[in-house]
Amino acid sequence: MALSRASFAFSQGPFASKGAPRTDKIKHLQNANSLSSTNNRCSISSHQTLVSTPFKDYIHPTGKRNFAIEDDIRGRHERSLEEVKQLFKQVRGDSLESLVMVEALQRLAIDYHFEDEIETLLQRHFLISTSQSHSHHIDADNLYGTALRFRLLRQGGYPVPSDVLQRFLYKINDGTKKGKARDNDILGLASLFEASHLGTEGEDVLDEIGESIGQRLHASLADLDHLQARFVRNSLGNPFHKSLARFTANEFLTNSIGHSYSWTKNLGELAQLDMNIVRSVHQREILHITNWWKDLGMAKELKYARDQPLKWYMWPMAILTDTGLSQGRVLITKSISFIYIIDDIFDVYGTIDDLTLFTDVVNRWECSEKDNIPEYMRVCFHALNDITNEVSSVVYKNHGWNPLCSLRKTWASLLNAFLVEARWFASGHSPTTQDYLDNAIVSSGVHVLLVHLFFLLGEKIDPQSVDLLEKTPEVVSSTASILRLWDDLGSAKDEFQDGRDGSYVECYKEEFQGASDEVARDHVKKMISEAWKRLNKACLYPHPFTKSFTKASLNTARMVPLMYNYDANHSLPLLEHHMKSLLFGDHSF
Repeated sequence: MALSRASFAFSQGPFASKGAPRTDKIKHLQNANSLSSTNNRCSISSHQTLVSTPFKDYIHPTGKRNFAIEDDIRGRHERSLEEVKQLFKQVRGDSLESLVMVEALQRLAIDYHFEDEIETLLQRHFLISTSQSHSHHIDADNLYGTALRFRLLRQGGYPVPSDVLQRFLYKINDGTKKGKARDNDILGLASLFEASHLGTEGEDVLDEIGESIGQRLHASLADLDHLQARFVRNSLGNPFHKSLARFTANEFLTNSIGHSYSWTKNLGELAQLDMNIVRSVHQREILHITNWWKDLGMAKELKYARDQPLKWYMWPMAILTDTGLSQGRVLITKSISFIYIIDDIFDVYGTIDDLTLFTDVVNRWECSEKDNIPEYMRVCFHALNDITNEVSSVVYKNHGWNPLCSLRKTWASLLNAFLVEARWFASGHSPTTQDYLDNAIVSSGVHVLLVHLFFLLGEKIDPQSVDLLEKTPEVVSSTASILRLWDDLGSAKDEFQDGRDGSYVECYKEEFQGASDEVARDHVKKMISEAWKRLNKACLYPHPFTKSFTKASLNTARMVPLMYNYDANHSLPLLEHHMKSLLFGDHSF
């Protein structure tokens, strides 16, 4: 019902879902939990699975840190960072090179060190792009430069018009660029294709660009050398706007094409040092989470519930990329764990009567001896109360705002949505697609996640923004739609679902009698595309939230395909590869 499916050890994201029939689900949960038990306070598990990637082979069993090596790497990182900042200042601010450098910083996942510098540069390019003469040091006929500037400005929240790209599409379709593609053509076409993913509702030209240029790039693969072909395949399969730079930085570092600048090597060195620091930070955070979860004892109280702290940590690790947000990642993981656990209570444990009483307890945010609920629900509520109070205390201490009321409301909303689904499926009722999705936007768990993130980020907290956030604005609802619809696409084929527990695909086929599974799934894919357009629009200025919050929403949506990219064995090898590379690479403190 929320961020993930309960069926498999690592085939789901954190926002729970409907789940399999109860007996099958219990068996799957037993198998999943057998992979993720934690028997050592300084390691996670010796099993080679993504849910429980081993720490003991990478971290000293005593958990001791080598401070001499750590200090050396941090010192080198500080010097390298200062060097790159100086190089950034030397690049002409209205040049194509400045845009290329910004893109490189973003693709290497080190742009968070340059937020002010990048913002100043993008403001300048936005003024240039909207002036009467926007050829300033970027030739108006330069496809690569124009498309790159459009994409970087849109990603930065600037509402630059898309008609600047339209004439390039006309030229390409008229045949002025036909023939074997050169390096600069490949860069330009790929940049144009990447830009097409920043479209909003009604921007048909960007849809046409995506389709037309995508076909052209596919057709060009046979004529490209190995490096060019790999570059094009990456652009086609993983457009940057919908990808997580942390997971693709190494690919960019080793397999990019185009011009090399005097600063290229410096950026690569900084990225490698930064990754060492990031890896060490994440490892220590995971150890903290694992030990917290073990001490909490919920796994013993609910033996059939999921016991996968590493998997829960993956979402905030991908969403909050700044190394300075360690406290936020830890607290978000704790909150996400209860989305999973409460989902399992609804899917595996509770009767409708007990679930109704439990939902009432959470709505009242009070549990006394008079409340006739099972003991495991009582234990869960008190643990949920503790983590909610902990988050509220941290937010108040750091930002001077007490979010306790808002956090309680969002948890109540989640359980209310869970209960709606539980009653639907218990009674055999098939909701309309609209009713299903309206409820699923809440039951996805995205609203719980983003409300917690909003307060922990602590930026622009005021009564107006808090009130808007409680009403599930577009930046939240579009992200939730993307997650739930992706989830349902995966569940229909990859979780042994029998259709009784519901998905958008099943609701569509029930509502539109005669529609095939293929037609229903194609419709869902179109809805995901439209949800991305709404999310893109919600992230453009003017909007009521900060860039940090809109980036967190985008990163949540970007993580979704990785969480639901199942293979034939119902596992997620691509995400497992990314995670092991990021967390357990060769170079760490």
